[in-house]
Amino acid sequence: MLDVLKISVIFIAIIILVRFKWNIGYVLMIASGLLALLYMMPLEKVLSTIKFTVIDPVTIKLFFALTLIRVFEIILRENKVLSRMTDAARTLLKKKKVVIISMPTLIGLLPSLGGAYFSAPMVDESTKGIRMSQEEKGFINYWFRHPWEFILPLYPGILLVSAISHIELRSLILSNLLYAALIFITGFIFSMRGVKGEVKKRQDGLLDNKNISSDNYFDHIYRHPYWSFSPLFLILFLVIGLGIDLHYSLAIAILPLFILYKYKAADFIRVIKYGFALDVIILIFGTMLFKMTMENSGAVGQLSKFFSEVGMPVLPISVVLPMIAGLLTGITVGFVSTSFPLLIIFSGGADLNVINLAFVAGYIGVLLSPVHLCLVLTREYFKADMWGIYKKIIPGCLIILLCALFLYNFL
Repeated sequence: MLDVLKISVIFIAIIILVRFKWNIGYVLMIASGLLALLYMMPLEKVLSTIKFTVIDPVTIKLFFALTLIRVFEIILRENKVLSRMTDAARTLLKKKKVVIISMPTLIGLLPSLGGAYFSAPMVDESTKGIRMSQEEKGFINYWFRHPWEFILPLYPGILLVSAISHIELRSLILSNLLYAALIFITGFIFSMRGVKGEVKKRQDGLLDNKNISSDNYFDHIYRHPYWSFSPLFLILFLVIGLGIDLHYSLAIAILPLFILYKYKAADFIRVIKYGFALDVIILIFGTMLFKMTMENSGAVGQLSKFFSEVGMPVLPISVVLPMIAGLLTGITVGFVSTSFPLLIIFSGGADLNVINLAFVAGYIGVLLSPVHLCLVLTREYFKADMWGIYKKIIPGCLIILLCALFLYNFL
């Protein structure tokens, strides 16, 4: 029982510090120190825990993966690849409903703070002439940008799950495909019921002729809007299809981009420097240190023994713990890094079904969180009533959670 109280104190401290908007990496470093104090770890053991956190292969892989994601993102942004994705989607898509959701869906492919505010005017523009409330527009902008965190390895949440649980990233992605699809299905169920018909055919061509400096046919090909999807598809193919580690897949996809977009040495260095962000380093180190300290302090063994003796059910813990963390932090890395090390202890190991249910529950907490930046920015742009947006978010989340619970019990 004493061990439960100790962990509860640490968990409450984490939540309080996160609520004050501290960087989650720093919060977990402080939590690791508190854990070491409560379990009276010898200084020598503390230093060895820090050392092995730094040199752990998982820490190194995670660092390179998140760094290269930032490099990949800035290359796509600087060269307007995302805007060409949008052009291609508008040209290809015919149904009004699909055109409306295409903007938040495409922009959601790249993890970025404030992305919801970028897609909001596009949703507003594409719904002109359609009778639709501001709340429904807000729901569309918010909901349809969020299927990707379930399956896209560019988002750090699912990477952290793989690192903490040691479950193969490919397995996590495949097990989450259904829930990504449910985001789309529930989105259509709870919005755009009166939207019908097709958009007018665009008269402009597909080729983006801006800034093309030569008549070289290859130059035209790689600036073609359809080509803009190929770097992303290549990464997904390498990770999901071939099972190649994400950091290697990113490197394979990024190197040709430097050549295609003719990056000079100074630009190459600038982009690499952008990738090596202090916040990323702190996030990775804090997460892995907390996990290592949980193991080396003896907390893992003591808690496992306690929950085994009392027969605590895994199911309610797998749902409630990550969901509360998601609600309070409003970010995926927040609930993963704070609750998953504890959850793995409670469940006696990293079982894919338990981890999958916990990730769904935690992500639902994030989607419902009033401090989720995407929700705050969306409500602000559309000047919508928050409860009006929630009336569509809540049933969508409930359907996804019920599906996850059914599959957990079935499997």
